[in-house]
Amino acid sequence: MTKIENSRPEPRRSFLATAGGAALSLPWLESFVSRATAKDGRKQPASPAQRLAFFYLPNGIVRRGFFPGEGDRPLPSFANQNNVWRFEGKPTPVGTHPLTFTPTLAPLHRMRNRISLITGMDRTFQHGTDSHAQAASCFLTSVAPFEVKNSAYPLARTLDHIAAESIGQTTPYSTLELSCNDHKNNIESIYFDNMSWYGTGHVAPSMRHPRQVYDRLFGTRANTRFRNITDLALGNARQLQKRLSTSDQRKFDEYFESIRTIETRMDRIDSMKAELAAAKIERPAEIMPRNEYIHLMGDLLVTALQSGLTNVGTLMVGPERWTTPTNWEGILDKPHSHHAMTHNPQQHLEDLLKLDNFHVSAFARLLERMDGIEEANGTTLLDNTIFTLGAGMGDGTTHQYNDLPLVVAGGGGGKLKLGNHIHCQPGTPLANLWLTQLQTLGIERESYADSTGTLPEILA
Repeated sequence: MTKIENSRPEPRRSFLATAGGAALSLPWLESFVSRATAKDGRKQPASPAQRLAFFYLPNGIVRRGFFPGEGDRPLPSFANQNNVWRFEGKPTPVGTHPLTFTPTLAPLHRMRNRISLITGMDRTFQHGTDSHAQAASCFLTSVAPFEVKNSAYPLARTLDHIAAESIGQTTPYSTLELSCNDHKNNIESIYFDNMSWYGTGHVAPSMRHPRQVYDRLFGTRANTRFRNITDLALGNARQLQKRLSTSDQRKFDEYFESIRTIETRMDRIDSMKAELAAAKIERPAEIMPRNEYIHLMGDLLVTALQSGLTNVGTLMVGPERWTTPTNWEGILDKPHSHHAMTHNPQQHLEDLLKLDNFHVSAFARLLERMDGIEEANGTTLLDNTIFTLGAGMGDGTTHQYNDLPLVVAGGGGGKLKLGNHIHCQPGTPLANLWLTQLQTLGIERESYADSTGTLPEILA
């Protein structure tokens, strides 16, 4: 920590009061953190908050591009609710292996020491609904199949809200739910577009529009006189700059620059929409180029975690099953329905692989950004987060619920040991991973849903 003569910790509330009354939170700054007194009388810096986040992929993935050893896997034919499917080639031995970066996983290579590929984990499909209906909605569920009476869904309070009961009580928002579904035709039920639930039948609805998310988090639209939050906050905060250490001044500037960048990007998008409307150009439901949309929603999630607005967040990069074509600007050259393509991989293999690669690269981009955000004790935001990429189906063509694609990233406050490919015993419940994450966060729990234990392979 950089020393400042005659400095004293400044309460965050006092600092925020000088920021012009804007609804604003700050990243971790050592100059504003009270220090606990250890037994030897020395002042100890407060520990950074622990975070939990999820990056969800709808409609499964193309296995031959994602899973090591399946590059020569035959392309499957459509099979509805064929929920137990095993690769007939040479199986991956159970245990811990070095990471292999397949074409789809290649964007994660630079973060290879901060991730682990987890394969072989299963969920049990409860017959009574469409395969996609239980994919996202029950991905984080805390209940075992058939335990919820009089419900077609094995759905109860989800992992994000259970974790938030412990690590989300001191933040303005206990959880943050985001979805990159910009369709205006709500042809599917809430079960296809929400992975976060307060309880059975009680959805925590996801926010779909970046402007809505930004205004909720930072509140600048409510008062047009204070249109630019960065100008407002920085202008009124300069009187406190002398109380910031050198490293904190840099963090402070980087944080506000990230918010300014997000705000500028949304202004550009609003301008683009206005120009399209004035020109009376017909445009499908998308509100912006698809790649920009997903990147922007991811940046909003990271900024919320960085600033302490929330410690728990979920991001769905698209809805399950929606058959309406999507404009994949920046990724594909024409509109497609992702769901429809997965039913015919023989015809759409190249485009499906491009989408999978883009989604993984968008996840990798967030990891790299988080790894550059410094926090207490020489750690980064990524060190203090458990960030999981995953899908509710192991394949979008076979609709299988076994051998799900999962990548766990971060550090869990130093409690996770990553950098490997862990292949679980066939039949290992996905709930074992969720139980491991809860215990890593210090949440005492002996079981979770249909768990049979934890994953000691990822524990430091």
